[in-house]
Amino acid sequence: MYRCDQDGGEESVFSGQVPRQAALKAARRVDPSSSYERAKEQTTEIRIREKGTDKVYIYDAWAWEEDAPADAPDWMPEQITEANVSKQGVRHMDG
Repeated sequence: MYRCDQDGGEESVFSGQVPRQAALKAARRVDPSSSYERAKEQTTEIRIREKGTDKVYIYDAWAWEEDAPADAPDWMPEQITEANVSKQGVRHMDG
């Protein structure tokens, strides 16, 4: 899967078995808010193009910071970024 801009040009590559999985990985790169509620109010559109096709999956994405779980490994930071996406539709690139 590729994260793409409005014109279909690729910005980054995110892998996943399904488009939503790749979109969640891309959503973690969105500037995180301090809470889930604030993040949900400030969504960012993410477009994921499926490799080898002209399908572009469109998602609203949001990210927020929260405390790491109590049983987190030593290497994990105290604050982690969580993310979520909501599918808005599928488009086909012209061309």
